[in-house]
Amino acid sequence: MSQHTWQKSSYCAQGEACVHVGTDRRGSIGLTESGDPTGAILRTTPTALRALLRTLKEEHLHG
Repeated sequence: MSQHTWQKSSYCAQGEACVHVGTDRRGSIGLTESGDPTGAILRTTPTALRALLRTLKEEHLHG
């Protein structure tokens, strides 16, 4: 199991629940939420994450 190097989202407020994004040495991307007591990590590829973010931005603009 490879370890991620985590970075807190720039949209995180002062609260306890923040999204963290990380990459590992193999290029896998992980997403986790600091308020989740289970420590669940969503793993994805850079291509899939780009597609998700692009879709969310388009929905926000055309929403």
